[in-house]
Amino acid sequence: MFRGETGSSNGGSAPAVPVAVGGEYDVKIEDIAREGDGIARVEGFVIFVADTKVGDDARVQIDKVMRRFAIGHKV
Repeated sequence: MFRGETGSSNGGSAPAVPVAVGGEYDVKIEDIAREGDGIARVEGFVIFVADTKVGDDARVQIDKVMRRFAIGHKV
């Protein structure tokens, strides 16, 4: 067996996502996306949150997790 053959087929694994569907997180809205959703981050991972504005402190629940971002709503 050659060195490196034991990893995944794409040559490495994706970084771990710090949020999970159904999880609740306390966040601060840092920016607004083009579509108008608030942008928050958990460990640098982007979360889009509807009905928020820059500066809001919010508790969000995650609805959907993608490779590079998540979508959540205020609870």
